[in-house]
Amino acid sequence: MSFRLRSCVWEITLACCFSCRYCGSRAGKARENELTTEECLLVADQLAQMGCRRVSMIGGEVFMRPDWDVIARRLTDRGVAVAIITNGFIFKKDTIERLRGANIESVAVSVDGPERVHDKYRQEGSFRRAMDAIDALRAGGIPVSVISTLNSENAPMLEEMYGILRDKPIGAWQLQACSPMGNAAVSGIDHSIDTKAVIDFVMRHIDEAPFALGAADNIGYWTEDEERLRGRRSGGAPFTGCRAGLTSIGIDSVGNVRGCESMYDEAFNEGNLRERSLKEIWEDPEAFAYNRRFTPEMLTGACADCPKGRFCAGGCRSYNYFVHGKLYEYPACARAGRRNGGQAWAARSERT
Repeated sequence: MSFRLRSCVWEITLACCFSCRYCGSRAGKARENELTTEECLLVADQLAQMGCRRVSMIGGEVFMRPDWDVIARRLTDRGVAVAIITNGFIFKKDTIERLRGANIESVAVSVDGPERVHDKYRQEGSFRRAMDAIDALRAGGIPVSVISTLNSENAPMLEEMYGILRDKPIGAWQLQACSPMGNAAVSGIDHSIDTKAVIDFVMRHIDEAPFALGAADNIGYWTEDEERLRGRRSGGAPFTGCRAGLTSIGIDSVGNVRGCESMYDEAFNEGNLRERSLKEIWEDPEAFAYNRRFTPEMLTGACADCPKGRFCAGGCRSYNYFVHGKLYEYPACARAGRRNGGQAWAARSERT
């Protein structure tokens, strides 16, 4: 079977102006050996040559790398759509102009709660900066969205957050579960959430929201709301299993290639772009075996007994791995919760 690369999440730097309590990559200082500008341009060329359609540039904080727009422009010049995820804290006067010059498709700003909660997890004043960045992007004609990372403290505040974001000029709001990786594994954060409550919130507002509202791939799966849960009001967009190594990859700031950039563990490194080309890594018959060789018989726990297991394939590999080390068993399944009395599981890390 041949696999076609369609999307990439590219961490272009680990440098960040924050050190958030739940940062999966433990960002802060740039790595000493991060890819140079020239190396990044070669990677961009390889992504385009491989047929990659979309790259999401992340950090760290993307805007702390001086040449971020040079890299992005190389991709867009070659027909690859580029989106950027930012904390919105270090917007400068020329940022909008540089975004336009690089033909950036959209920018997502992280907002993780009302001001009192967002600032506690990130930095004092960061909420106001994020709101200002949203307004500046929209005023500058750049499509903007919001991504929120949910844990036990802010998930119950979704209605309050909706009241704040409802009046902001955003095109989409995505909700994702906090995974106990990086800082989140050691900072004392309770990452557990009631997935059923999150899904119910989405479905309560999906039709009336002035923006696309949906859950990320680590929240689910296959309840009666699955067809619309990912933010598509008309339906027809269910979760069909982890795409890591099947249609997507992650690249970190020193050139390591993974199936997904959220699988932030050396165990999932398939190769390094300083040593092998992207084509060689992608076409390696031994690469990404956890997904390329997956069969429903590999499912464990409740997923093994679920009639929908063959569709969701056990859910998000990264979330599963960092919660309890079992790739093929999603520990917070809303469908399983509804089958067992209506209460979704609140996943708590079993890993040490």
